Amino acid sequence: MPREHEGEGPTDVATDESATDEPSVTSTAGQNGNQLTLKLTHPNCWMREVTAETDAQLLVNAVYIVEGQVKTHVVAYAESRAALEELVRLTHESEHTVSVTEMYSQHDFGSDSALEKKAQRSLLVEYDPAKSIHDALVSRGFMPQEPIRIRDGWEYWTVAADDSRETIQEKLETVQSEGDAEITVQKITSHGSVDYPEVSLERLSDRQREVFELARELGYYDSPRQISGTDLAEELGISKTTVHEHLRKVEATLLGSS
Repeated sequence: MPREHEGEGPTDVATDESATDEPSVTSTAGQNGNQLTLKLTHPNCWMREVTAETDAQLLVNAVYIVEGQVKTHVVAYAESRAALEELVRLTHESEHTVSVTEMYSQHDFGSDSALEKKAQRSLLVEYDPAKSIHDALVSRGFMPQEPIRIRDGWEYWTVAADDSRETIQEKLETVQSEGDAEITVQKITSHGSVDYPEVSLERLSDRQREVFELARELGYYDSPRQISGTDLAEELGISKTTVHEHLRKVEATLLGSS
């Protein structure tokens, strides 16, 4: 199943509060839970394939394991009937699907605003669990809070997790590594004694985004790290202290930490 899975991993949200070259992640314990918005993609996924090649989208309503295979109920929808028919055709023809059953239920899915005034088709699709990322996330405690949406080859998940933020990051890194996936945490919201506002990358200043994106590109968050804070500062033409200050503010914005 598919993951802007636009090239960023879950370590996007881990930054340093200190001015050292060996930062640790600052986190808030998830005693009352965290809600995350994930954007992700992974290989050998029929959903990524059919939405990347058409103007249609998918809404995943249910995922089951039946006799060793994944069976997923999805609603395919598009602005035009032609785009919808093309997605259905590609789903039938995909090498990553085992069977596709078109459902003719009269159940009303129109309560979802995304489906209003759209051409729709309800499908039950069977495929190999090895080509799904669903169990890898759910088995690690990322519980979907609403239907999963897939468009343009990317999956969008809203999940709840009651782990600390360090643990959330570690688990996402594991999923990313084991499944050759790309995962971006677009938003994380905590609910506790302080109700932190929902934030996303769009809330970063231009300079913060520049520092943050270069740090990711050059492997600052890789394990092992591919570039030191000192070398990153040289690339940016600023002091190491300023680099860490920018990254500390990015973390405070993305994670709601103080």
